[in-house]
Order: sequence, then C-alpha cells, then structure tokens
Amino acid sequence: MTKPPNDTRRPLTLRDVSEASGVSEMTVSRVLRNRGDVSATTRSRVLEAAKQLGYVPNKIAGALASQRVNLVGVIIPSLGNLVFPEVLAGISDGLEGSGLQPVVGVTDYSPEKEESVLYEMLSWRPSGVIIAGLEHSEAARAMLINAGIPVVEIMDADGEGVDSVVGISHRRAGLQMAEAIVTAGYKRIGFLGSKMPEDHRARKRFEGFKEGLAAAGLSIADEEFYGGGSALAKGREMTQTILTRSPDLDFLYYSNDMIGAGGMLWCLDTGYDVPNQIGMAGFNGLRLLDGFSRRLATMDSCRREIGLKAAEIIAGVPHSGMIGGEKLVLEPVLQMGDTIRKV
Repeated sequence: MTKPPNDTRRPLTLRDVSEASGVSEMTVSRVLRNRGDVSATTRSRVLEAAKQLGYVPNKIAGALASQRVNLVGVIIPSLGNLVFPEVLAGISDGLEGSGLQPVVGVTDYSPEKEESVLYEMLSWRPSGVIIAGLEHSEAARAMLINAGIPVVEIMDADGEGVDSVVGISHRRAGLQMAEAIVTAGYKRIGFLGSKMPEDHRARKRFEGFKEGLAAAGLSIADEEFYGGGSALAKGREMTQTILTRSPDLDFLYYSNDMIGAGGMLWCLDTGYDVPNQIGMAGFNGLRLLDGFSRRLATMDSCRREIGLKAAEIIAGVPHSGMIGGEKLVLEPVLQMGDTIRKV
C-alpha cells in the first residue's frame, strides 16, 4: 500500500492524488467527479492511486469554513445483535452537550461493506469516527489513517489501533471462562459459534478459550458453527445437533448469550440436569435474559461503557492524560449464573 505523504495526520488533497497518479489536479478532479472526458486508462490510474492513498473526495468542500460537520460516523457490524444498541446508547450519552451527533452505518460483518460505508461517511467530512473492531481492509485502514480526524476503534483491545482504542481483551475473556469451567470439573467441552470467522472478537475468545483448556490438558471435544446471526431458535437447533452427535459432552460454551440461552432452554425442555449433567455459558451479559428461570453463565462485555468512553475521546475528553492515541482496556466481569456447578 502507498504510504501516506507524511505522518502529521493532515487530510489528503487532490494534489496528493495528482502526484501519486502522475496527472494534473484538474484531471484528478474530473475523474473523482465522474466526468466523461477522461480516458479509461487515466481514470483507472487515478482511482487506483486514490484507493491506495485512502483519499476520499470532499462532498462539502467550500460549504463550511472548517470543512467539517458536527457529525460523528459510527460504524458497527449489526443492529440485530442486541450488543450494539447499548453501545450506541453509551455513545449518545458521551456526546451529550458536545454539539456532536452520531450517524450510524452497518456493515453486516462484511469488510467490503465496511469499506463502502466508511468511504461514504468520510466523504461528508465528519468530526470523528467510531468503528467496531481492529481488523479492516487495506483501503479502509488507509482511509482511517489519512482522515485527519479522531478515530476510535471499539469493542476489541487485542491488537494495534489506527488512533485510539476502547475495548476488552477477548482472548483474556475466553481464557478466564476456560479457567472457571476447568475449576468446576467439566472435561468434555463443546463450542458453538455464530457469525464465525467474520466475527473476529468471537474468534479471539475461542482462541483464548482453547488456550485456557490446553493449560489444563484439555481440548475442544466437538464444535458447531453457524454463519448467520444470533437467535434463540438457532441456539436450540445448534445445541440439539451437537448433543445428538456427541451425547457425552458435559459443557457447552457459546460465542454469545442469545444462542446460549436458546441452548439452555432446549436442554431444560429435553430433561437435562443443568448444571450437574451439563453446564453452559455464553458471552455479553445481556440483561434481556435476566427474566429467565435460570441465569446463563456469561461475561459482561462492558458495552455501554465502551460507547461512552469512545464518544468522550471524540469529544476531546482525555482519559490517560492525552488526546488521541489512547488505549483503554476495560475488564469484563464473569457472572457464574446458574449453569456452572458451584465449587
């Protein structure tokens, strides 16, 4: 990938694209405004240079003296996942009184869609970007690096960020859950995951979970994956499938609470003794499930606090003595619930 022209984090200009593509600024402008009086070869060269640099055309150039609007781009993978409404609530609270307003884009866990959503958002010159995850395409990462605005990557702290990062260590969360399971005496363990491997955070929890089991001389006995979203019905179906295939499993670890709750309901309806015959745990600490007759073991993922801290950074509130380049690693809390044996 072509490196940014310097490390001052200034926004890229037509001149940068002109120099990278070897054509005049006027020609670059024509290409980016989709004028027809440019050859296909030149058009291709300009668009490739713009993509490699991470350049995004400014749709409001000249409209405002600052060339910034009071919007904060918020890019998340899903609105159907009950995790993200709480994150958005935290962001809204964190921007309260700042004069900034969030505008939300959804990627459906697709790198290509994330790239497209980010491109459109940056073209309106927002005052900041909050984006879920640390894994992005090269083009998306280039756009974030060269946007010249505060960027906060949220939900995940296992890796290096473009600017600021607010999240938890999903690897450590998986490791801690494995340690709790081993302490409770479970031996034959199955894993059930949805939206994998697209959901990088679930993948990292699984890696940490396997690491924790390995430290105790154990390994995953069976796995069941589903490429779609999370739902109680899907959790029931996946649980029936894995226990029909491997009836000797004594613990099920789910990538999230929704499929975990569905699995718990299926086991209880089928007559399993939970947690003595079979234990289970999920992830996220969804309050929606608090009314169930059994409390699923889980881990609070600090959703609202992540959104709140990210928004405060965008609004210029430092949390570590500086503005920009912060890394806030929050600590999720293990909730044993009623589905892990007491020791």
